[in-house]
Amino acid sequence: MTGSTPHDRPAGGTPAGGAPADEPLPVQRTVALGTAKLLPDLDRPRAWLLTLDGTPQSYVDLADPTHLEFEYIRRFGHLIDALAPAGQPLDALHLGGGALTLPRYLAATRPGSRQHVVEADGPLVQLVADHLPWPDGIEVTVGDARTALAAAPTGSADLVVADVFHGSRTPAHLTSVEFVALAAAALRPGGCYAANLADGPPLAFAAAQAATVRAVFPHTCLVAEPAVLRGRRYGNVLLIGSHAPLPADGLARRLAGDPFPARLTDDAALDDLIGGTAPVRDTEAVDSPPPPDGAFSVG
Repeated sequence: MTGSTPHDRPAGGTPAGGAPADEPLPVQRTVALGTAKLLPDLDRPRAWLLTLDGTPQSYVDLADPTHLEFEYIRRFGHLIDALAPAGQPLDALHLGGGALTLPRYLAATRPGSRQHVVEADGPLVQLVADHLPWPDGIEVTVGDARTALAAAPTGSADLVVADVFHGSRTPAHLTSVEFVALAAAALRPGGCYAANLADGPPLAFAAAQAATVRAVFPHTCLVAEPAVLRGRRYGNVLLIGSHAPLPADGLARRLAGDPFPARLTDDAALDDLIGGTAPVRDTEAVDSPPPPDGAFSVG
């Protein structure tokens, strides 16, 4: 990969004001989808927050990749921990990359895992490569998530993760039955599909997405904070599907023990959430709803 662009401020070095040479400095770069910033966390010496146009995208601690700062990423981590015995490698396809927080976690907790990350924003990938290099075993390519998923070898992955946002919205072509069916084809028997999206009252988008995932996977569950499930506020929703029974009990225990507990919804409770909502097909798919002003912004 090529070097940094002129938009960068260095991640280290001595600024004009005479700050210590080892004090990390913010990095800013124009990327394909907006303005990306890497902001150092002064409480964790090698930790960085990635934002895009002011919206948090990723948090990475290079010294401790098992530290997951964002609540929704910890839920992905809990799922990974519950999927297989500790330390067992997994083959994973990640749609949406950011600063590769989850692939780094999987590499640290399950050494030997083979991971492919697809990120639409090439300059963003370059920014992360320049300042937050990732470990061996993670392959990163630039491209459209659905195109890459359609090209994935049949039965090649234990885990397919969809965490794609353009700005603060999930693109419509990644929300349909046809898209989820591509994920199912990429999974080997017993594999798991997990998608992050965001919704708020009255959870119409989340209900439609739950119906969509369940139209493909007979075993489906939804994970969110209780306040989001009750329709009291906007927030992240994790949808999980598989052709095999999910580790619901183990995952629910991990979610309940998190510093910011979340609830797992499946079976009859998921039926109640979906109600009469029909699965989404390509012909009627729409982007996820925009967040309220300031929902994910950094001051």
